[in-house]
Amino acid sequence: MNTQRWMSRQFFSFYLTWGVFLPYWTGWMIHTKGITISQASLIMSLGLVVRGLSTLFAFPYLSVKFSSRTLLKAMTLGTLIAILGYIPTATFTSLLMITLLLHIVYPTLMPALDSAAGVLAQSKQLRDYGKSRSWGSIGFVVAGMILTVFTGKFGDEVILWALLIGTSVFVLLGFMPAPAVLSEKLQTEQAKKGGMLRLFRVKYFGLVLVIVILLQAAHASYYSYGYIFLQDIHAPQYLIGVILNIAVIAEIIFFSIADRAFGKFSAGSLLTLAALGSTVRWILVFAFPNVVMFCIAQTLHACSFAMAHYAFMKYLIKNVPHEQVSMAQGMYSALALSWSTAVFTIFGGYLYAIEPQYAFIGMITCTIPAMLLALVYQKMANQKEARIKRSAS
Repeated sequence: MNTQRWMSRQFFSFYLTWGVFLPYWTGWMIHTKGITISQASLIMSLGLVVRGLSTLFAFPYLSVKFSSRTLLKAMTLGTLIAILGYIPTATFTSLLMITLLLHIVYPTLMPALDSAAGVLAQSKQLRDYGKSRSWGSIGFVVAGMILTVFTGKFGDEVILWALLIGTSVFVLLGFMPAPAVLSEKLQTEQAKKGGMLRLFRVKYFGLVLVIVILLQAAHASYYSYGYIFLQDIHAPQYLIGVILNIAVIAEIIFFSIADRAFGKFSAGSLLTLAALGSTVRWILVFAFPNVVMFCIAQTLHACSFAMAHYAFMKYLIKNVPHEQVSMAQGMYSALALSWSTAVFTIFGGYLYAIEPQYAFIGMITCTIPAMLLALVYQKMANQKEARIKRSAS
């Protein structure tokens, strides 16, 4: 079996559906179910909270009980059932219940896929993580491009059917042959070693986790207010989607060359570069609030998001034991990709109300501490490596 191709196909298929859900789902609920903007925002915010709880607690617990392949199949089937539940819903309460159910299973596929990739890389079956992960970003862009055409022709009703079809394909892929190591269940002795607090005994794990939490939280204003900021600076409406996709294209390019270009870089060096690139990105948006500079700043998404994510995966593959990979991924997904973003969205919203640019410069309260901590981590890691070399000689 070509493990590289299998992992690429899994990433592409999942992010194809995520490219439908993430940008379009709130609008779908408003336009097809007739709820208000505030009701839709409340539903999605509560979904984000449930997503964090699920990835932090439920996913790591189930990872001990079941193999990676079984878990992927079960969560994908659960996602399909939850999406089908949207068809008969007609009230705010029913939409809320189905959305909370969806957020228990659907977003956990992200750490599940990265955990599978980590296990495959540790067992030397996945040579190029970045190349496979780039197919996820490609899937996200493809979904947006296709859906733009179909929603323009058939209306927002097509969004639900696009998500259903994409998820159905992902379910079918789950029943195709997969790498044998993913069907192996952790032994009881290994599972006992996988407690959440035990993760912090892994050298520098707590420090690295704080750094990536800060780096991912710094995207809060961009994710929540990037679209309306482009309207505020008078970007042509027909170009806003293209401008936002510059970031994803930069992400694709980075992941496609990451193992070749940055394979010899340490995780500390990459985290430092990611923090520097993120800081420059938000300073540029603040200092030059115009469409051209926003487009240029978008290319730095390759640093602020992709490089930070790649650095965490690099650290995880090298340092975190196999039996604790799922726990580490669950913590990363909950704390860095869910809750920290939610907290800094509130902070960014307060700043945006004062002055739109302030919402972006405010994000350097995350990136500058992240850069300093990354430098500290790099220094400590270098000193440890030097001690190991001296003792070996």
